[in-house]
Amino acid sequence: MRHVIATLLAGGALLTVSACGTAPGAPGSGAGGATAAVTTPPAGAACEALAQVYGTKMAPYAKALTTLATDPATIAQAQQSLAAFATAVQDATDTSADAGLKAAGKKAAEQMQKKSTDEKFFRAIKTPDDVNKAVGPTLSSWLAPVQQHCS
Repeated sequence: MRHVIATLLAGGALLTVSACGTAPGAPGSGAGGATAAVTTPPAGAACEALAQVYGTKMAPYAKALTTLATDPATIAQAQQSLAAFATAVQDATDTSADAGLKAAGKKAAEQMQKKSTDEKFFRAIKTPDDVNKAVGPTLSSWLAPVQQHCS
């Protein structure tokens, strides 16, 4: 469980850091103590929304997988958690002005949605190491298309 929490914190920090400095009209430091507005790149608001999605959906997904590792009867909850995560990723990127991010969000959400219906994937989660892999490298690979636009 400690590894899961460490993975959550590291992943959340990466997405949060990638969204930093993209807030519309956020004050920045200028020369001589003057402040200047930070401009928002086309993907900025969507990247901020993705960071929020990650922050709100990651913990329930990790918890559902952790529970699944000890109680295989909870497979439906784990599947629902991943499906909700996928929907939130799609919603966060769907209105982006950045066409590339919008397409990447759709791709990531489709991958996650497809995997949420894969019972074989969930039935293979039996140990804490399996949970770590599912919330670490596996989730990162699904989210890689959007992370490229938000880094």
